[in-house]
Amino acid sequence: MRVLIAEDDPLLADGLTRTFNGHGHVADAVGDGRRADDLLRRDTFDLLVLDVNLPGIDGFEVARRARARGMAIPILMLTARDAVQDRVHGLNVGADDYLQKPFDKEELLARANALVRRSRAQRADTIVHGPLVMDLAARRCFVDGDPLDLPPREWLLLEYLLRNVERVVTKDQIVAAVCRWDEDMSGNAIEVYVSRLRAKLEPHDVRIRTVRGFGYMLQAAAPAR
Repeated sequence: MRVLIAEDDPLLADGLTRTFNGHGHVADAVGDGRRADDLLRRDTFDLLVLDVNLPGIDGFEVARRARARGMAIPILMLTARDAVQDRVHGLNVGADDYLQKPFDKEELLARANALVRRSRAQRADTIVHGPLVMDLAARRCFVDGDPLDLPPREWLLLEYLLRNVERVVTKDQIVAAVCRWDEDMSGNAIEVYVSRLRAKLEPHDVRIRTVRGFGYMLQAAAPAR
């Protein structure tokens, strides 16, 4: 999953980032409520880990704005406050769960995974595109019934393209979808990953089109014969 962490304590933010990344996820942290709100407007995340006490705008307002825009992203709210009214207010403005500091990282991961599983269960767990089947829950992919071996970056790239069929996506958008912000990935690297995917998919008539000067587009699946 791709996680946005909004936490103004640098040590805690770093620890949370390391925890998620160490368990195979892609996590990035910001320390300001306005920055978090801006990124939620522009990017796609699977989970928001949101501290209540943020500079700029607080976590309650970040959550409220996200829900006002119709965003269904799961929100796990963190707080040092123990007042019942604060927990109730957080849930009322859109948080899905509440974790009080200090907390155990295993509990954090368990709650985060539960929220994301619940969210994905409300969406399609399987993406079908012609002969291609991507099982998101099982993390398995098949093409013409045969398993398709996809390293993590290729998996993330293919999932992103499948969620944007017939839409042109830029290299910058791809980098944002498959990388942490502290990772440096060049346009040439994106071309390499696209080339590898093409080699695996085009023999099965699943085509990634290059739109010169713009980016890439996964073409609509050919009608079944």
